[in-house]
Amino acid sequence: MLKTTLSLKPAEVKKDWVLIDAEGVVLGRLAAVIAQRLRGKHKPQFTPHVDCGDNVVVINAQKVKLTGKKADQSLFHWHTGYAGGIKQRSIGQRLASAHPERVLEKAVERMITRGPLQRAQMKHLHVYGGAEHPHDGQQPRKLDVAAMNPKNRRG
Repeated sequence: MLKTTLSLKPAEVKKDWVLIDAEGVVLGRLAAVIAQRLRGKHKPQFTPHVDCGDNVVVINAQKVKLTGKKADQSLFHWHTGYAGGIKQRSIGQRLASAHPERVLEKAVERMITRGPLQRAQMKHLHVYGGAEHPHDGQQPRKLDVAAMNPKNRRG
């Protein structure tokens, strides 16, 4: 009786397309589910050093919910590169801006292990602020994150 661990090769990977509607779903819980799908951890043949995750399309990213007072109190900081150039905006302000999808992209990016594999996996994430997306040709399967756990949805 042999006890061997199967290791997937990049040529053997089969990527599916998944569509997630983010309307009314809690940001952190949604990001955790997306990160798991991008990494491929939901598959029985998961291999840590191979990009074996799915392609994920997220719609309605601007309608994602935050619990507590995070919309006002949680801040994003960045520096312009000039002296005294530190800037900050709250998550609520970023969701109301021209690019609300960047909040979700950054949350998912921080949940995936850093390095070249992370950058390859993040290319398989497609986030859109509204309900329209150009990936109908790939026939993505709908994944209802709100129905997975009652805590995932906020009214």
